[in-house]
Amino acid sequence: MRSLWSGGDAERMVAHYAGAGVGRDLAERVYTSRLLGGDPLLVLHGGGNTSVKTAAADLLGETQAVLCVKGSGWDMAAIEPAGLPAPFADTNSVAWHAAAEELPDDLIPDAVVFAVKPQIINQVLPAYRRWVRPQTLFLSIAAGIPIAGIARHLGKAAIIRTMPNTPAAIGRGITVACANPLVTLEQRGLCETLLSAIGESAWVEDEALLDPVTAVSGSGPAYVFLLIEVLAQAGEHAGLPANLALRLARETVAGSGELARLSQGDPARLREAVTSPGGTTRAALDVLMAKDGLARLLDRAVAAATKRSRELAN
Repeated sequence: MRSLWSGGDAERMVAHYAGAGVGRDLAERVYTSRLLGGDPLLVLHGGGNTSVKTAAADLLGETQAVLCVKGSGWDMAAIEPAGLPAPFADTNSVAWHAAAEELPDDLIPDAVVFAVKPQIINQVLPAYRRWVRPQTLFLSIAAGIPIAGIARHLGKAAIIRTMPNTPAAIGRGITVACANPLVTLEQRGLCETLLSAIGESAWVEDEALLDPVTAVSGSGPAYVFLLIEVLAQAGEHAGLPANLALRLARETVAGSGELARLSQGDPARLREAVTSPGGTTRAALDVLMAKDGLARLLDRAVAAATKRSRELAN
């Protein structure tokens, strides 16, 4: 097949990727895909040790993955000032750059993912305004940064704001997404494909709902970890050795969560199935389900987290 490489644009892209230590092979794949409308291109800014970057690295392995060039045709450019993270060290499908400015102006990514801390996203976004066009999706996982805040830097861009959670690190997260009106159905599908790498996903049309989403699923893992912690402590207070109490608490929460996930039913029925009238579980639930018990505490906790999420967004 005749090479499609010719002219200054192609050679500039070669220089950019070769300078990143990846070489001509990846650059030619990216440039060819742009000409033929083929393999998608993902640009990932930041991430450090986040679950998004870890999941992306997993997908670039030997799996039949959405980000795997050998599997289904994705290429990736990673923008990370600290250098190429360890999960990507063994793949030639990723071009690392220290700054977005190193990438050519005429690059047309299918998706740009911002995996940065909210404190620095305002410094990151302006460099990407040059890539704003209908066919490029901008996806943010920066907590608390509203779509309007992103659009102030990018202009009329297709933007999706997401709220993932930490179980994404093992592919068991739940991410809720909200799109602005410029996002197409195809781009929603692309977003779902990307998010499938880190677990399940759901959509809300009202962006204000991302505040309670943050309070329930975004912060929720911390509540579960606290439950393990205090259940283990209670076991110690009842006389169990510390290591056994922690093991029992951890495995009970993990196993019960998996049972709830697989059953897909009302968790109240699962609770009732464990509870015998006059038994030990009933005695404990009488305490936990008292008027000032667990339900009231969680109501207050979620309300406080929702309020704080709104404060941070403003």
